[in-house]
Amino acid sequence: MGGWRNAVQEAAASKPLFLTIYTTIIVGIVATSFYVFSAIYSPSASTSTQSISTSWLSSPPLSQNKASQPGSNQLKTIWEAPPSNSKMPPLESFKLTKELVGERAKDNVIIVTFGNFAFMDFILTWVKHLTDLDVSNLLVGAMDTKLLEALYWEGVPVFDMGSHMSTIDVGWGSPTFHKMGREKVLLINAILPFGYELLMCDTDMVWLKDPLPYLAQYPDADILTSSDQVVPTVVDDRLADWKQVGAAYNIGIFHWRPTEPAIKLAKEWKDMLLADDKIWDQNGFNELARKQTGPAVDDDSGLFYAFDGTLKLGILPESIFCSGHTYFVQAMYEQLRLEPYALHTTFQYGGTEGKRHRLREAMVFYDPPEYYDAPGGFLSFKPSIPKSLLLDGEHNLESHFSLINYQMKQIRSALAIASLLNRTLVMPPLWCRLDRLWFSHPGVLEGSMTRQPFLCPLDHIFEVNVMLKDLPEEEFGPAINIREYSFLNNPLLPQQVKESWLDVQLCQEGTEDCHASSNTSRPGLLRFPKNSTEEMFKTVFSSFKDVKVIQFSSMQGAFYSFTDKTREEKFRNRMKRYVGIWCCVENHTPGHIYYDMYWDEKSGWKPAPPQTPEEDHPPF
Repeated sequence: MGGWRNAVQEAAASKPLFLTIYTTIIVGIVATSFYVFSAIYSPSASTSTQSISTSWLSSPPLSQNKASQPGSNQLKTIWEAPPSNSKMPPLESFKLTKELVGERAKDNVIIVTFGNFAFMDFILTWVKHLTDLDVSNLLVGAMDTKLLEALYWEGVPVFDMGSHMSTIDVGWGSPTFHKMGREKVLLINAILPFGYELLMCDTDMVWLKDPLPYLAQYPDADILTSSDQVVPTVVDDRLADWKQVGAAYNIGIFHWRPTEPAIKLAKEWKDMLLADDKIWDQNGFNELARKQTGPAVDDDSGLFYAFDGTLKLGILPESIFCSGHTYFVQAMYEQLRLEPYALHTTFQYGGTEGKRHRLREAMVFYDPPEYYDAPGGFLSFKPSIPKSLLLDGEHNLESHFSLINYQMKQIRSALAIASLLNRTLVMPPLWCRLDRLWFSHPGVLEGSMTRQPFLCPLDHIFEVNVMLKDLPEEEFGPAINIREYSFLNNPLLPQQVKESWLDVQLCQEGTEDCHASSNTSRPGLLRFPKNSTEEMFKTVFSSFKDVKVIQFSSMQGAFYSFTDKTREEKFRNRMKRYVGIWCCVENHTPGHIYYDMYWDEKSGWKPAPPQTPEEDHPPF
């Protein structure tokens, strides 16, 4: 156990009294309970992170300050890897000390995240966003030696948290998950006595704009925290109106100053969690911080007194310190014409894989070069949606499911073709009429800025974690790799992929130049018959196996059938597990409705929640 942890783990004499949490807080906490340690991570994914080169990450920051003095403004360059012939320093040299923090701090501020090796790619992405913003006063806490060594050899400032956690992802709500949450509280208690301001971050968030000038505008704040607020309380870049914030304060992004009230809150928070291992870390913080709310500190700053009446608290604006809802669903910053500072992948439904996919959709996740040039190449298509399905009529269950099912049928065909051609499918953008949450609602959250229809994340409809999981081939057929809808627009897409392209125009067989042949009507364009079979696809497209991107003009009627019925059955097994639920209708328990990839094969299919416990299961 690391020395920094021993120094702060004082046993509480008795369990704290139970304090009632308002329903609005509970809702907010539930909505962000799926943060960076939520969901099962594929061990194979973490192994691949270790095996690939990450030299592509090491673009230099805007300034190249290499000198280092404790507390100075000159920091060692990040991404400057140690000499390859050097030895790994002893573990003791990575101990968290005041001197170590001082070497990295700038203007008395240190930015910290932590995790285990399972989140190596999230951590590298987090670091790179900061260094690209010319921010280098950061440290990463390693919860296992595998991550510590990997970050050291990448030139990322790292310290040992001494917790020796497992190197794989942990399930939400597990004992290990509880322990990881407590590490954050212990870490805050360890750093604050050093006298530095601490910007504490979860690894499942990214910085889009340097936050330090913004935070510096509120020098009197003891703590500035993000929140799960989904209804706007301000329409500019001021602090959120604390009187209107009913959702939970989110501890994935918060800034602490080493003041007496902040240190007192940190200690009480730590004592509370160590006394009762059933309390969530975020619940505990909210319970303590909300012991008192108000009055305002002054007329202008947006700060208010909280906790014991002496702590000055500010809530970061929901529009620019974005949750997964205000960014991906509402695009609140965009509607208010503001520049977002941060994106935190809360309010999502696909575990760790879902978080990664969301960041990829936003083109803010850093993948290695091979991600953008996959073996076998890529398949994409232009989705076709009638205006009536997207815009006409009321936004209700029937119109939402009609829109989703129309898109789902095209995606099903595309997945079949991608499977036959052994290509990676670039998913299309998805349009939704209704929001998805964990509780009943009227379609969208009242008071939010959710537009209808809206471009919805893939995890609103599909089980992203299942799609990216290694399912047994003997039961589910060959794996089908996917990429996010923005993939082909990503600036990281290499030139050799952009230049190797075949457009496929579907046509009616028998019309001019429309036949099952590999002869192109002009360079880069192939006319191909609708309703083609497995054999036709394999025969024709075998001639284009070296083409990087094949893009279909449509998926309407593109694929007719499999010839191999055993393969078809395995494909169907896979497809049935790819889709999730919509949640949730009001005044009915349970309120969720299962999506069905083969809805069109069931006469009279209509969206409805299960009517009996026996009906409450996915469509397989």
